[in-house]
Amino acid sequence: MEGGIHKADDTEFKECLHLTWKQPYILRLAFAAGIGGLLFGYDTGVISGALLYIRDDFSSVDRNTLLQETIVSMAVAGAIIGAGFGGWMNDKFGRRPSIIVADVLFFVGAIIMAAAPIPGIIILGRIFVGFGVGMASMTSPLYISEVSPARIRGALVSTNGLMITGGQFLSYIINLAFTRTPGTWRWMLGVAGVPAFIQFLLMLTLPESPRWLYRKGKKEKAINILRKIYPANEVEKEIESLRLSVEAEIVEEGSIGEDGLLGKLRKALSSVVVRRGLVAGILCQVAQQFVGINTVMYYSPTIVQLAGFASNSTALALSLITSGLNAFGSLVSIYFVDRAGRRKLLLLSLIGIITCLALLSGVFFGVATHSPPVSEAETGFFGNQTCPDFKPATGIKWKCMDCMKTTSDCGFCAHAGNKLLPGACLASDSTVRDACHEEGREWYTRGCPSNFGWLALIALAAYIISYSPGMGTVPWIVNSEIYPLRYRGLCGGLAAVANWVSNLIVTQTFLSLTEALGTAPTFLLFCGISAVALVLIFLLVPETKGLPFEEVEKMLESEDYKAWKKSSVGDRAKSP
Repeated sequence: MEGGIHKADDTEFKECLHLTWKQPYILRLAFAAGIGGLLFGYDTGVISGALLYIRDDFSSVDRNTLLQETIVSMAVAGAIIGAGFGGWMNDKFGRRPSIIVADVLFFVGAIIMAAAPIPGIIILGRIFVGFGVGMASMTSPLYISEVSPARIRGALVSTNGLMITGGQFLSYIINLAFTRTPGTWRWMLGVAGVPAFIQFLLMLTLPESPRWLYRKGKKEKAINILRKIYPANEVEKEIESLRLSVEAEIVEEGSIGEDGLLGKLRKALSSVVVRRGLVAGILCQVAQQFVGINTVMYYSPTIVQLAGFASNSTALALSLITSGLNAFGSLVSIYFVDRAGRRKLLLLSLIGIITCLALLSGVFFGVATHSPPVSEAETGFFGNQTCPDFKPATGIKWKCMDCMKTTSDCGFCAHAGNKLLPGACLASDSTVRDACHEEGREWYTRGCPSNFGWLALIALAAYIISYSPGMGTVPWIVNSEIYPLRYRGLCGGLAAVANWVSNLIVTQTFLSLTEALGTAPTFLLFCGISAVALVLIFLLVPETKGLPFEEVEKMLESEDYKAWKKSSVGDRAKSP
């Protein structure tokens, strides 16, 4: 979900460190804009922990899976609208005002969520935050790329991706910090307003993108900014380079014609190069979401609880591992993407994902079939708090998982001495939960006590390690390389919308699927989708490693084009 990622190699990063040390103004620009990536990542991660405590505070949320999904997914829905509006605003008013507006929306959303008296107001705040996330997700990397010297552009834009995963990691740390603070989830969600406010202040002191200014005819302002970015001996060369680039861009846009969006789309789809590119690009984006990544990023503490870890704070602490591995995987991908190639990384990543999802499905099947029995004596210990659906007089034996699946709202209070021994099935409310805890017992409403929980954590960690370097970053790289220059904005926008919509579908349905099918079948479903994605990517996504844009276009228009075959165009491009 990170937005377009410009490739960077080791040399670029070394040059980046050297040049930003000599020209700290560049680092100031990149850092200020990069806070947008941090906000994006923070919002993705923070709701996963906050949701645990929102459920505790609002019984209507705890009992309603659809409401939980809506609280999570409304930020994604807002981001779809925010990205569309942000594209228009970027062109009309510039990159700097777009980032400032995104900060205002994010700050307002954070305050609304922190002060929300009812779940509906939390959802309203999530929509505002989503608007800001959508605008920031496309504007921050764009601003960074346009204010960065060409030779270190890849390194600086890549830091935006690192800021996103860093924001996710930070959100889990913040969640842990507030687990024992009154108003837990309000602090978790409200703290997001702080970096938004800092970025707002920083952007007020920074200039507009010189490229945007030059395109709007404000050439003197653009040149003055370039003089601050580049050493004196390079300024004139960069001014000329900017002029030629903008003129070429205008010519390319003119070649499409002024037929409006639908006219441009029809003209694009009439080209076999664009059609083949869109099939590959959109397939990668949709697959990125349908392999289930955001079930892990948005719901990882809930998944940990489903695996048998009842405590909110324990679930958050263990989820921190997945977020840290995701950030690590982003660093790994920067190293391998130009060595192994895009196609190979995608396929290897999917093989790992399929294996891990199959293992997760097996773990949750084991949790369900080996859950502790419900004891009539243990349940009777709590007096008249018995789950209404549990009727021992009928002679039907219950397990913990049966208690979880009742139509009434019930929970399982584990045995005081050994949580794997028979426990109590009780009506679920805060009074009963507190009574269970007072007896030194664990209270379960999502999963059941199990010896398989550690295996689920290993599978989750392996899933992230498999996903992040491949399916996490490569789809964006493929989309930055596979379209003809004149249609890159249009096609990239279509692929990004496909990504966001797929994200929304997965986020809005995950908990409902676990409730309707069970946790094990849900992960098996994602495993099957991943297997289909593996076959389709093998058949339809070509290797673009090391190919200039012109050679990619020639490869796609070739009459004997087959994505899985090694391209003779690529061989000619590499030959001296």
